[in-house]
Amino acid sequence: MKALDIRARMLLAALLPLVLISTLLAAWMMRTRFDDLQSAYEQRNQLVVRQLALASEYGLFSGNQPQLQTLAGGALHETDVRWVGILDRQGRLLASAGDQRMAALKDAAPGQTRGSLPPYQVDWLRLAVVPSATPLDDLFDGVGTSPAGATSAVGQVVVSFSHQALDDRKLNLLLGGGLIGALALVFGMVLALRLSQGVLQPVARISRLVEQIGRGEFEAVQAQRSAVTPDDPLYALQLRIHEMSNQLWHTRDDLQRQVEAATHELREKKDEAEAANLAKTRFLAAASHDLRQPTHALGLFVSRLAQLDHDAQTRQLIDHLESSVLALQNLLDGLLDISRLEAHAVQVNEGPFAVASLLDQLVQDLWDVAGTKGLVLQVRPSSAWVLSDATLVYRILLNLTNNAIRYTQHGRVLVVARVRQSLQQVDLQVWDTGIGIAPEHQQAVFSEFYQVANAARDRTQGLGLGLSIVQRTAELLGLTVRLKSRLGVGTCVTVTLPLVAAPEALPAQGRADSGAAQALDDVAVLVIEDDTLVRQALMAVLQGWGMRVADAPGLAQARRQLGAGFMPQVIISDFRLQDDVNGIEAIEVLRRDAQRPLPACLMSGDTLPGLAERAQQAGLSLLQKPVRPAKLRSLLRRLLV
Repeated sequence: MKALDIRARMLLAALLPLVLISTLLAAWMMRTRFDDLQSAYEQRNQLVVRQLALASEYGLFSGNQPQLQTLAGGALHETDVRWVGILDRQGRLLASAGDQRMAALKDAAPGQTRGSLPPYQVDWLRLAVVPSATPLDDLFDGVGTSPAGATSAVGQVVVSFSHQALDDRKLNLLLGGGLIGALALVFGMVLALRLSQGVLQPVARISRLVEQIGRGEFEAVQAQRSAVTPDDPLYALQLRIHEMSNQLWHTRDDLQRQVEAATHELREKKDEAEAANLAKTRFLAAASHDLRQPTHALGLFVSRLAQLDHDAQTRQLIDHLESSVLALQNLLDGLLDISRLEAHAVQVNEGPFAVASLLDQLVQDLWDVAGTKGLVLQVRPSSAWVLSDATLVYRILLNLTNNAIRYTQHGRVLVVARVRQSLQQVDLQVWDTGIGIAPEHQQAVFSEFYQVANAARDRTQGLGLGLSIVQRTAELLGLTVRLKSRLGVGTCVTVTLPLVAAPEALPAQGRADSGAAQALDDVAVLVIEDDTLVRQALMAVLQGWGMRVADAPGLAQARRQLGAGFMPQVIISDFRLQDDVNGIEAIEVLRRDAQRPLPACLMSGDTLPGLAERAQQAGLSLLQKPVRPAKLRSLLRRLLV
């Protein structure tokens, strides 16, 4: 039920007592009036019967029926008399007048003196006629005697009376009382309304003031202050409400000024942060390219140097140099990956892909690394398809497997994809038989530069960035990473991906290092690289593999090489080239010039978002500088299949 407002409640408080009192008074007064009417009605009826009995005494005594009939007819002239009957001592009807349907009243039980006939709306009375004790004067002794038999009744009279008039008077009295009560109620309501206006109006005014304060309309509240007068019954309350409104108004203005100042300061800080973030992004892009180029060239020169014949002492120096270059490349990759993730410069390109493609690529990249340590890298094939970013998921898998190989001294590293059909999930798991991680360190290993039992920062044990990159990349993709490990037994890291249905036409899968891969001897390769140092280092490595190499710093020189008759079997191009031409565009132009789809790949020191997707859309493999020679050799073999 809807709650009553204050106006209705005040009216109820004023009217309910009035209604109750007026109703009780009217009921009491009408009850008293009804009793008076009923008593007068009964007394008058008794008087009529008594008078008729006195008048009928002589007629009954003398047996004068005409006189009795005259008396009966005369009694009908009395108000409300409906029938009159005069009976003798034996109960015989001597005279009657009125409604003869009521003549049966003469046969009523002799013991009854009154009764009613509801069908006729009448009441009746019976009264015995007893001779009066009339004294007789005796001239001699003054002794009076009564007639014989004067002590016994000589007859009886029966009279019926209609109570219709009585009922009508009661009804009129009830209607009149109801009308008077209604008028009194209306008068009381009007009076209550008039009297309550003095309280209701200030209360309504206060209610409007509170609503306006709640909406913050302080100007409108202050404009109504002049309407409050000292004779108002709620003057003090309204005055304090206006004072409170004024204080709230000033407080709100102060808060608005503070918020505006804080907002302005935050906006300036935000602009500074965005500018710093933009500068950081530009720095990362420049640092990525400028640092990767010489590191890439250094790695290639060291690789070429290692291909030559040396004495034992020089060979040892070259091995140490290779280890240092590898550590530098790992450090650069890890730092740049972390920086890109912190700067939100990594773009997610979600789509379905086959798990098998990641596992095959993993075998190509890490088979030799695991074999060098005497470990078995075991990968169980899977036909499952998942939904995520293939490039970023591969980075997660590569870091996990690298980490497993680094901390495993003997045994094997197992990479497996477990399909959970009931949950529509695929768990990518990397198991190792390494040193394991104690429970107190299992959460901390996902922090940057944290390594268990490597306080001396031995770079051969990595930098402590692998699992941090895994965690941040998984958070970027919305994936879950779980670690389970036993100290001295091994570790299992699980990454859960959503399972999707495989496309109808599945691309053929095959390992890159299968027996179909051909040797690189006498293979013609065109190298397009604008950095002279990198170009020379790359040419030296390729020539060391027995390949025929032609080089060009840009697209124009590369087209001249083709025009001079050099037809490459594979093209290796940097992404950034001279004259604002990128490697994707250069490869497309050279393919049109050669009129055939020449195998090609990209190498880049840039970490621009979307670069991998652009290369993938162009059907090109992308190698991020610095490129390890073994990975480049494996890719060239695959392209030449």
